[in-house]
Amino acid sequence: MQILYNITAYTLWETQPQATAIAIQDGKIFAVGRQEDVLALADRNTDRTDLNGSTVWPGLTDSHLHLQYYSLGLKYVDCETSTLAECLHRVATTAGDTPPGQWVRGHGWNQNDWPEGFGTAALLDQFAPDKPVYLTSKSLHSSWANSFALRLAGISSSTPDPADGIIQRDSAGNPTGILFESAMELLEKTIPFPTADDVAAAIQKAQPTLWSMGLTGVHDFDRRTCFMALQSLDAAGALKLRTVKSIPLEELENAVGVGLKSGFGSEFLRIGSVKLFADGALGPQTAAMLQPYKNAPANSGLLFLDAEQILEHGQLAAKSGISLATHAIGDRANLEVLKAYAQLRELETREHRPALRHRIEHVQVLNPDHLKLLAANGIIASMQPIHTTSDMDAADLHWGARSRFAYAFKTLRDAGTRLIFGSDAPVESPNPFWGLHAAVTRRRHSGYPSVDGWNPQERILLQHTLESYTFHPAFAAGWEDQLGRLAPGYYADLIVLPSDPFKMDPAELYTVKPNRVMVGGQWVFGI
Repeated sequence: MQILYNITAYTLWETQPQATAIAIQDGKIFAVGRQEDVLALADRNTDRTDLNGSTVWPGLTDSHLHLQYYSLGLKYVDCETSTLAECLHRVATTAGDTPPGQWVRGHGWNQNDWPEGFGTAALLDQFAPDKPVYLTSKSLHSSWANSFALRLAGISSSTPDPADGIIQRDSAGNPTGILFESAMELLEKTIPFPTADDVAAAIQKAQPTLWSMGLTGVHDFDRRTCFMALQSLDAAGALKLRTVKSIPLEELENAVGVGLKSGFGSEFLRIGSVKLFADGALGPQTAAMLQPYKNAPANSGLLFLDAEQILEHGQLAAKSGISLATHAIGDRANLEVLKAYAQLRELETREHRPALRHRIEHVQVLNPDHLKLLAANGIIASMQPIHTTSDMDAADLHWGARSRFAYAFKTLRDAGTRLIFGSDAPVESPNPFWGLHAAVTRRRHSGYPSVDGWNPQERILLQHTLESYTFHPAFAAGWEDQLGRLAPGYYADLIVLPSDPFKMDPAELYTVKPNRVMVGGQWVFGI
């Protein structure tokens, strides 16, 4: 047994909301309570750790990230720059160190941050003419390639736009180097794909970075190769993040065929939901809207799946007990998902089946008439608070008055919706304290746009935000009896903080860094 004492623990356990000591045995919490009571359980073999008044929280979970992309991306060019020129400079530096024939990969550019807007293949050619360059945007819904890469992929003026995708073209009809949505796949199939071993090695290297931020769990939305990598890590005892793995839509029939269901798995790896895409994203204006974008009267975005199609996929998934997690950003996409989910709930009731824990990923903007539909149908809102502070200007620019109900945390929570929070890394930093800060203040680290924050009516309390990084993600995964609280019988996944976030200026929340992190009763960071 080990005992952590001289602490202020926020347990999220109703029976004992705060505690000054925790006893741990066999990787799980044995007792939580007053220091004198817990220390009385010790014997001569007990490992006692004085944490000197530190604050202890349950380990935090990122409820939506791309673990493979994030882990591999730690080696990519960081294109999240304030100027186009700086991005090109970084590409040139990396290209100069890249052997002939190898790809220059980068991620994070956002044309909305650059006065020039989108870059072009011709610009990249000036800095890397002899190597293929491929840079994914911050949203992961568009990409930027140089002419070398376009030639390798066979993308030319005669290449038609694929279904659900757009090849941006100049006035003469030639590709500019910018690809949207499924058009990205035309080029990506040319890039050597990492093996499961490559991905496993990258994830193993990334784990300490994620632990250092306070993360002990993730819900991953990458595909088959990532799942294979995670399985190999889990089998080797090297996976030390509680990972919920989504099923890509293209693998749904196979999953149903072998009888997989949500919740199946091990202590560190279990099956989540099947991932669907209903629309695109705000940044490239491909999110599906009920009305056109504010400054583009001919554009209402791209709808990939309507309610009927989502229902069809949901009925197939339900045969095996697999829940749905559907990407929906625009108000039209969210409405289509909600209509389909309502019909799935009716089927569950009519056929006397248990209610699956369906989710909507992002829920970025809703029509006011639809705000209560998530709670009414028991739908989980999987949201990313850090998108709020990154996208506030773009939301106002492209959605106008509709952005009042963008990232509507408080309105949704007050209606009874269960919120789970994540980052969509590598779209944003997976640092959960950046997300906590964004949800509580709706301000950037600089204090922009004001003391009250952007649409301050949607700020939520720190306590509620913490629940959305702990217990609520555990519920979404069917893990609520083992994760997300500091309570007897729960996994001993916890973080030790040098100061108490509940007693600090909310504007400083993003600066918090754990001193120590424990997973399954073992210190994985800070020793």
